[in-house]
Amino acid sequence: MSVTLPDQKPRITIAIDGYSACGKSTLAVRLAQELGYLYIDTGAMYRAVTLFFLRREINYSDPQATAAALEHIYLQFIANDDPERRDIHLNGENVESEIRSLLVADRVCDLAAIPIVRQHLVAQQRELGKDGGVVLDGRDIGTIVFPKAEIKFFVTADMDVRVARRMAELVSKGQDLTLEAVETNLRMRDREETTRTESPLRQAPDAISLDTSRLNADAVLQVALQDVEARLAD
Repeated sequence: MSVTLPDQKPRITIAIDGYSACGKSTLAVRLAQELGYLYIDTGAMYRAVTLFFLRREINYSDPQATAAALEHIYLQFIANDDPERRDIHLNGENVESEIRSLLVADRVCDLAAIPIVRQHLVAQQRELGKDGGVVLDGRDIGTIVFPKAEIKFFVTADMDVRVARRMAELVSKGQDLTLEAVETNLRMRDREETTRTESPLRQAPDAISLDTSRLNADAVLQVALQDVEARLAD
């Protein structure tokens, strides 16, 4: 199902927020493809920064060390063999697979809660999306990064569904983990992301709630496209 954008309509900004392993990224990627929009994976940006800090063993509790480190981080999204996705590159290195590890997942909330890190990446995200025609997914897209986005979705799913999805993702990447470890990580991230002082995860008042627990990826896309079409028709 494709959507043809009327020539006279501006290319809008679509913000997708929600919890981990609810299908945000899958929806964002496919929605961007259907609309001919740019997809910006903001979560990958935070993960890449986390990977940089882990590799360099930088003490992120030190504000000066953190600020200095951010000046040496250059992020790019570069097309790969899959026309639907672009991989994130950290200082010229493709780190798409490495940032999906549980080690990075266990630490990314710590880095994402640091004000200077969020300010640094939010500025980059706003620059990437300033001309519209973008789909962004993350935790604070509709509340902080683009509070005036024309369409906002807030994606949720039952915990058991999220655990199964994340487990399948990790197994597909060759990682050997238990369901208990995956659930522990997801619950930790939920707690940290919803309670942090800097840009906590919360649903924007004007966001459309989308529960993906009993919907496959195709069904989620269909629901979202209907909302997008309605907005573009206004």
